[in-house]
Amino acid sequence: MIIQQIEIASCAVPLNKPFKTALRTVTVAESIIVKVTCDNGVVGWGEAPPTHVITGDSLASIAFTINNILKPALLGMSLLYREDIFEVITNSVLGNTSAKAAIDMAIYDCLAQYANMSLVQFLGGTTKQMETDFTVSVNSSEEMAGDAKSYVAAGFSILKVKVGKDKIETDIERITAIRDQVGADVTIRLDANQGWQPKEAVRAIKQLQASGMNIEFIEQPVKAHDLQGLKYVTELTEIPIMADESVFTARDARGILEIGAADMLNIKLMKAGGIHEAIKIAKLAAIYDVPCMVGSMIESKIGITAAAHFAASQPNVKYYDFDAPLMLSGDLIEGGISYEASKINLEEGKGLGIRQLNETYVVEKLA
Repeated sequence: MIIQQIEIASCAVPLNKPFKTALRTVTVAESIIVKVTCDNGVVGWGEAPPTHVITGDSLASIAFTINNILKPALLGMSLLYREDIFEVITNSVLGNTSAKAAIDMAIYDCLAQYANMSLVQFLGGTTKQMETDFTVSVNSSEEMAGDAKSYVAAGFSILKVKVGKDKIETDIERITAIRDQVGADVTIRLDANQGWQPKEAVRAIKQLQASGMNIEFIEQPVKAHDLQGLKYVTELTEIPIMADESVFTARDARGILEIGAADMLNIKLMKAGGIHEAIKIAKLAAIYDVPCMVGSMIESKIGITAAAHFAASQPNVKYYDFDAPLMLSGDLIEGGISYEASKINLEEGKGLGIRQLNETYVVEKLA
């Protein structure tokens, strides 16, 4: 099981509708796709989308890191000594978590195939059906309420509503309009993407609770670095608070858990640098009895399939945010996870179950 070849390509799939948050607007899902080939013919797949406002990674930096740093360090290494491989991935370059994640998931894909297991089985979990939310992008109250109604009609009972881009009073108007449109039975969770200040966040959250909006939890209400502000909001409000952009590594998670800065953690492979570090975060959170969600960036089914297999393997992961492939106008791959409206199914085959890349969306082969 020697790593014989690492190839990358730049891919792009248009979105059906622009994806808008407090941090950015996305119209095309761009990513670097990684293909790792071993000497026994096993092929593993990985993906790294550029999310510069969160991870700091661009298409160019991802491609450079893989081709010029990770690839030379990993070629010729044996996957049977996987801890050595993950140590090389972690220590060969600072940051660059998306590039690391793409290589990491491709390695795990190869390992699971070699073991003749699906990745979730290889990670010690069982194949199960998961339910994803669907994200309502930041727009006018009327448009967001209309979008929410259409997603519920399409079979989604959990909505993740983006806020934090404008005045907090405008956010409350948006949430109220959505709740009025979808009724009381639909689960609503909020994601402020660091867009609120601690004191105004507390005021808004208390107002939402008093008005009966029935919010399940709120992601990252304050700036990622402001752990004291995050702790302030968590302690002074009753709706659970989830840390997202504040959590990249297990060390970050420990800092949050030790001071009780959040009630929940959002683990993303692109922040953690892959499954290897993500497992550490999930296990650490379990020690503190803090539940986790596994989320994603705007990714294709390659990255989401890897995230879903990881999520299904961890008992402490209770929530799933895997709607990104449903936002795309086409499918980048054949195989991987499948959807039945909001329900996600994992394939029973080997590894990630990815059979081939759809060349229609390949912009350029870079190696």
